[in-house]
Amino acid sequence: MDATNLLSDINVVPVVVIEDKRIAVDLALTLFDAGIKAIEITLRTTDALDAVELVANKVPDIIVGAGSIRQVEQFDEILNRGAQFAVSPGATSPLVSKAKQINMPFVPGAATASEILALMNEGYMLQKFFPAERLGGIQMLKALSAPLPEVRFFPTGGISAELAPQYLQLKCVTCVGGSWFIPPTLLNRKDFAQIKVMARSAVEITSV
Repeated sequence: MDATNLLSDINVVPVVVIEDKRIAVDLALTLFDAGIKAIEITLRTTDALDAVELVANKVPDIIVGAGSIRQVEQFDEILNRGAQFAVSPGATSPLVSKAKQINMPFVPGAATASEILALMNEGYMLQKFFPAERLGGIQMLKALSAPLPEVRFFPTGGISAELAPQYLQLKCVTCVGGSWFIPPTLLNRKDFAQIKVMARSAVEITSV
């Protein structure tokens, strides 16, 4: 399933690495109170799946997704934990097939025109562009979107407070993903008050 409709009204998605599931609910509540409508919890830690489930159950108002999907089996895991969308840095035929089989809104990754075309042919009009800045950033997206005007992008990777509004000015960009407003130092200290201030700022600057 294409995730365009699910994320069409969302400008910024926090991409979060959660090492300790006990902070998941407080973080999600903080982000939601700051105006954030969705969160992507990456499957890079042993607590990630538990964090997805906790947020899905305790903070139902926020759209919770799972990122860094790289194995077919992870789709069943995140579905069972309550994830509402999935994101991958790339795409394979098995991943695309599984997402369709379970009707999971999926944002597969693409970095070249051939990869973008292949995903368009599978019905995916919203695609992740990662690592955005390393791949050429805004100028690269402008170049790719010129001959491929139908596709929309969800760029992540190296996006800062300064760059986020510039990405969102592009017609081909639906939303941006980032973690600049959730610094690990604040997360480790559980300084949710300051995270809320930074998240509110992120919402304001991306409301273009």
